[in-house]
Amino acid sequence: MSDLGSEELEEEGENDLGEYEGERNEAGERHGHGKARLPNGDTYEGNYEHGKRHGQGVYKFKNGARYMGEYVQNKKHGHGTFIYPDGSRYEGEWADDQRHGYGVYYYVNNDTYTGEWFAHQRHGQGTYFYAETGSKYIGTWVNGQQEGAAELIHLNHRYQGKFFNKNPVGPGKYVFDIGCEQHGEYRLTDVERGEEEEEEETAMMTVVPRWKATNITELALWTPTLPEQQPPADGPGAEEALETEGGGEPSEEGQALADGSEGETDSMRPGEDDGEGSREEGREDFRYDTIDQGIVSFEEEENKQSEPPE
Repeated sequence: MSDLGSEELEEEGENDLGEYEGERNEAGERHGHGKARLPNGDTYEGNYEHGKRHGQGVYKFKNGARYMGEYVQNKKHGHGTFIYPDGSRYEGEWADDQRHGYGVYYYVNNDTYTGEWFAHQRHGQGTYFYAETGSKYIGTWVNGQQEGAAELIHLNHRYQGKFFNKNPVGPGKYVFDIGCEQHGEYRLTDVERGEEEEEEETAMMTVVPRWKATNITELALWTPTLPEQQPPADGPGAEEALETEGGGEPSEEGQALADGSEGETDSMRPGEDDGEGSREEGREDFRYDTIDQGIVSFEEEENKQSEPPE
């Protein structure tokens, strides 16, 4: 998801201020409460300070999008709600015209993300709810990607472990509602598949995580485990990095929609699997097929009145 919002605002020129009704200061600048209609059809009603949007205001784009919240020097800053043309919306904190801090994003398919944002991306602790399946990812995000210790909760079982680049990696366990756990680990495996392109056949290698079960136990309390820090030998050593930060925005973000404004442009990018069209931020549409394919079906084993296999 490309969690984009508005880009940097351009300076308002003398010829692109549009119509204005409201208060001004002694220098003739827009200052106080006022209403403005921009040449491109956008409108703004709210507070101004020395000619710039500052304080509470409502900005309506001609394409149907609108922002209701705080401005600082012409930029969205503070708490505000942005409603996008497709009906998705973000409610939360903004900084320097970007989603930054704590906020909730409501997607058009009824998915939701609730948690921390950094520089317009999901970053930190957050919960993503998949409306179609009822599943829920609770854990760490890095630059818009699921990464770090997390719990993926399904209707009758859950997976607890670590994720990297949206995929489970390393040791983890499946916890089943029937009262047992399956321990194991995810290993990256190369899967080869052939594809014909024009008259040539090319082999493509895809790395996918495969679940390797080790044993089955009774239920136990789960807490995320972090790598042990090695004590320094002859002096203070650098702390071991717990997580690697991904670079760039997630591929599931939305496509850009440019919205002209009072020098304000809001570009919106939908997600890769979203099918959202104009949505600024694409919904998460992760399908953990490789996870579910590796799970031993404890429900079937329970019906057979036998203990689940490894």
